[in-house]
Amino acid sequence: MVSVNLGLVHYVLDHIYGTVLHRTKLGTPFFSKGWGGTKLDLLEKMVKQLFPEARCQNWPPTAVQPMWKTVWETKSSCLREGVFRTTCDPRLIEALPPESHNARVAFLTPKSVSPEKMACVIHLAGTGDHSFERRLRLGGPLLKDNIATMVLESPYYGQRRPSMQHGSKLQCVSDLLLLGKATIDEARSLLYWLQNEAGYGKMGICGLSMGGVHAAMVGSLHPTPIATLPFLAPHSAVVPFCDGLYRHATAWDALRKDAATLAQDVTSLTEDMAQKSGITIEQVRERLRSVLSLTDVTRFPVPKNPQAVIFVGATDDGYIPKHSIMELQKAWPGSEVRWVTGGHVSSFFLHNDAFRKAIVDALDRL
Repeated sequence: MVSVNLGLVHYVLDHIYGTVLHRTKLGTPFFSKGWGGTKLDLLEKMVKQLFPEARCQNWPPTAVQPMWKTVWETKSSCLREGVFRTTCDPRLIEALPPESHNARVAFLTPKSVSPEKMACVIHLAGTGDHSFERRLRLGGPLLKDNIATMVLESPYYGQRRPSMQHGSKLQCVSDLLLLGKATIDEARSLLYWLQNEAGYGKMGICGLSMGGVHAAMVGSLHPTPIATLPFLAPHSAVVPFCDGLYRHATAWDALRKDAATLAQDVTSLTEDMAQKSGITIEQVRERLRSVLSLTDVTRFPVPKNPQAVIFVGATDDGYIPKHSIMELQKAWPGSEVRWVTGGHVSSFFLHNDAFRKAIVDALDRL
């Protein structure tokens, strides 16, 4: 009989999925409209304010008062959806597309327990997660543990997606940083609302993949201990976009053309002229690596209670290598890494119980 290495199968499946999704020319690639011009300049300056060397980390955040409507209600639980104006800096609101100016959340709560005796975890979106449904399915069974679930819809996703954007493929590099900065600001405001308005006793933040990176940043910056749960998350966006499978879905020629245009200060430049300008694809890759290094979570402060930080990685992840997750754990001594068997894509579907167990355990450590 022929033995099958299941780990290799999962790893290969990630690459097959990535090939079909990212290497084919069926869809628009990431950053097809270039770097983002002055928006990127603004973001580079503002994102640096989050790092530990910055004197002010903007706390308390802008207060929110979501406008709620009940979606459904049973004897034991209730699902509401809320809308509020994004809590970004006004300069960032101007940079965001109009569709992203209003944030949306879904809020799933048990009805028999008062908030001060409960916990609530905010779930952030991974790449391609445009709806509330998958994260509500992850959080729903936690109601029996008196853990409420709040799901935030990211800018550029779902009903907040710009009309000219196709699927999840952001049009400019600046869009990726805008998405991240707005998500972080909104999540911090929601945590403040949960604590000071809703009165929850314990709180947490989690996310898968891209959402895990944002969750790590939010947990790092929160001034009091919260459970922080990055699932299948790299230590930086450099990993998937410059070294991983997303590099096959990136419009490198468009980025090179845009860089050449900026360098020569002309209004239009053909592909041939871009090639003749002396800017190479390798230089463009290094520029993108430099920009995305702003998302390196290892540069962020250690959370107030690192024992309440649990990273979950996949043993055979074709998108996120093990060493990237271990860099996060090394940067935050006292945190824990758990491993699930499988790849990046398969773990989204096969290991919800492991993710839920991590959420319960991290909250118990507060």
